[in-house]
Amino acid sequence: MRDVIAGVIAVALLLAAASLATTLQLYRRRRQQARDAEGALGRTIIAEIPSDADLVLFSEDSERFYYGDRSIDKDLIAAVRVLINGSPMAAFISRRVAQQASAEASSFEDRPEGIARDRWDVAIESTGGTALIECGAIRERVSQELARAVFDAVKRDMERRDP
Repeated sequence: MRDVIAGVIAVALLLAAASLATTLQLYRRRRQQARDAEGALGRTIIAEIPSDADLVLFSEDSERFYYGDRSIDKDLIAAVRVLINGSPMAAFISRRVAQQASAEASSFEDRPEGIARDRWDVAIESTGGTALIECGAIRERVSQELARAVFDAVKRDMERRDP
């Protein structure tokens, strides 16, 4: 009887492992299709940002930045800021729109994430409003590196466009 129970448990574990492997493969394939779709549109992927449901791509082409299905026109960007828990840490303001850009830094409502869970975001301010790129609250510098990659890409483009 004990051997039958052990056999049933072994089969159940094998089925669970096969199910997890299949799910992982489907997830990888879906991610690769999203990356290929961005490439087919002529976009360069800057960061893959984790969200509640899936990864959201932050990408760019020659005219715009894209955050998921949202686009941000590069010519209209006035400032970019890195936010930690809603407070600005680093900022870059375009010289060509410095007169119009607000002197006060953007800040957003702090969302408590628990101890040692700093929330990293990037605020991209343009004449059309402010876009918040939510980079997450993942430990071990992952969210910080994502925020830095987004900030650096936007800053680099702003520096290139400034006279």
